Amino acid sequence: MSAVTPTGQVIIIDDEEIVRESMIQTLDLEGYQATAVEDPRQALEQLSMDWQGVVICDVRMDIMHGLEVLQKILEIDPEIPVIMFSGHADIAIAIQAIRQGAYDFLEKNDDPQHQLNTVERAWQKRELVLENRRLRQSIDGQSQLDHRLVGQTEAMVRLRDTVMQLAQIDVDLIIHGETGTGKEVVARCLHDFSPRKDKPFVALNCGAVTESVIESELFGHEAGSFTGANKQRIGKIEHASGGTLFLDEIESMPPSLQVRLLRVLQERTLQRLGGNAEIPIDIRVIAASKVDLRQAADQHSFREDLYYRLNVANIDIPSLDQRKDDIPLLFTHFAEQASQHYGRERKPVPELLLQQLSLQCWPGNVRELRNAAERWALGLPFTGETLLNQAPASVPTEGNLDDLIASYEREVIIAALKAQNGQIELTAQALGIPRKKLYLRMKKYQLERGDYFDG
Repeated sequence: MSAVTPTGQVIIIDDEEIVRESMIQTLDLEGYQATAVEDPRQALEQLSMDWQGVVICDVRMDIMHGLEVLQKILEIDPEIPVIMFSGHADIAIAIQAIRQGAYDFLEKNDDPQHQLNTVERAWQKRELVLENRRLRQSIDGQSQLDHRLVGQTEAMVRLRDTVMQLAQIDVDLIIHGETGTGKEVVARCLHDFSPRKDKPFVALNCGAVTESVIESELFGHEAGSFTGANKQRIGKIEHASGGTLFLDEIESMPPSLQVRLLRVLQERTLQRLGGNAEIPIDIRVIAASKVDLRQAADQHSFREDLYYRLNVANIDIPSLDQRKDDIPLLFTHFAEQASQHYGRERKPVPELLLQQLSLQCWPGNVRELRNAAERWALGLPFTGETLLNQAPASVPTEGNLDDLIASYEREVIIAALKAQNGQIELTAQALGIPRKKLYLRMKKYQLERGDYFDG
């Protein structure tokens, strides 16, 4: 007989103690995690769609008939293998049990090896069912994630893979990314694809709440704990128990609260303001920052011990400048969303506009691009549109793609220089790029500002 996976569980339901003890001993020797109950209701409380095991249930019991137990088990999950067990050769009941959904029917005086072989086959079936479900969930989850973290560049593919992996690992972590890169979107994905998905996702922007308020926001307070505290209040941490607490801009958290948060993370308990009771909590903390917390800890602006406590894992979100090839896809995606949301007719985004957007710098990252896409869908002016209208229509339409893009970029820069009378600062602002980048582009295309200066 092959070795049994240690996680294989078996619950024996039988009203005879000697039968329960004998079955536990036999199954334990084979490596199963065997438990036995007299009351079927105790077994039913342990079962779920994710339960990793097999049930052996007696047919004739005083508390509840075996066929009724079978029905209740299959209502929880119709693919839990239930082996019906009887001390009587009752063919009619055996046939009824199989028709009702039982995995198999055994007699208590059957050969023990035959009984073990049946249990092993049942466990292998359960293992296969659960593995297939995990694969389906993974495929479905990946498809959903593609629509929430949009992009086809290598950086985004890596980000989605990392999010899917860390969603299944219940550890605290830090998300780092520039403003507008989508830190809260990533945090919500980590929650929504995790085992905590059915529990609360509670978000708090530490930089948007004053120091006098944030302590009560996080920890809650008891009635009378300070002036104006007329009644008890549950804080964000306690409200998030069972789920996920997302702390954005955690670098803005006051030092005194960093100490209290560290204690919560270490002890998994908290005290409300004005209270003495230790309240147990079960949370996953996801912290987000636009600064490097490692450097902040080195500069003593962020507690080093809190950094290490949070940094069990980390995610770096690429800026839009680091994945410019995703800009056309993102802009089109956001424009279609806006058209649908505002009831506007969907219209194709001009290729010339997408090329122009890809050449621009986006300091506001995805948030800024989304705003531009929504304004375009609504017919409102937005960053890049003025420049697009200034670009000459005589851009080549045939030839090598790199040469076409270079030719277009050169003409756009010339148009901007003309529009801004050769003033570098204004031209850089109009193009949405730093001065240094503009100078490098002008050098590449052998452009001189004086050629476009009028007067």
